[in-house]
Amino acid sequence: MAEDLKERVAYLRGLAEGLGIGEGSKEEKVLQKVIDILEKTAAEIDQLRTDFEELFEYTEAIDEDLTELEEDFYEEEDDDFDDDDEEEDDFDGGFSVECPNCREVVVVSDDLLNQDSAIEVTCPGCGEVVLVDDEKWEEEDLEELLDEEEKDAGEKKDG
Repeated sequence: MAEDLKERVAYLRGLAEGLGIGEGSKEEKVLQKVIDILEKTAAEIDQLRTDFEELFEYTEAIDEDLTELEEDFYEEEDDDFDDDDEEEDDFDGGFSVECPNCREVVVVSDDLLNQDSAIEVTCPGCGEVVLVDDEKWEEEDLEELLDEEEKDAGEKKDG
């Protein structure tokens, strides 16, 4: 289109020269100035079009790079959520015990309590023993621990 515009201005210049308006007349000066302005305008439009095309290509390249980064970032983030979901799915119940030393909450699985051998649960934060199962558990003791866990969970929701 810019080439077309330049061609039209050149055609207009030719027409103006062919009119045979007296050299140096006021009409000829005005006409030449208008044609000069049209030529400069056509050149500016051509430059703007070139700049626009370069900018458009550059923007497309940035968009592609950003898309790749988003895919990589959100793919890793999705993996993190999947890992959390798997950990929650693996948890089959149980209760938590607060470490008397560092106050970290240690989760004890029901599967661990149902083993036939003696167990000892230590705090992962400080290494303090938080629970010892010397196979002398009675059903009442386990129910008492589970009831306390439910009460604590209800208080945390209310508070």
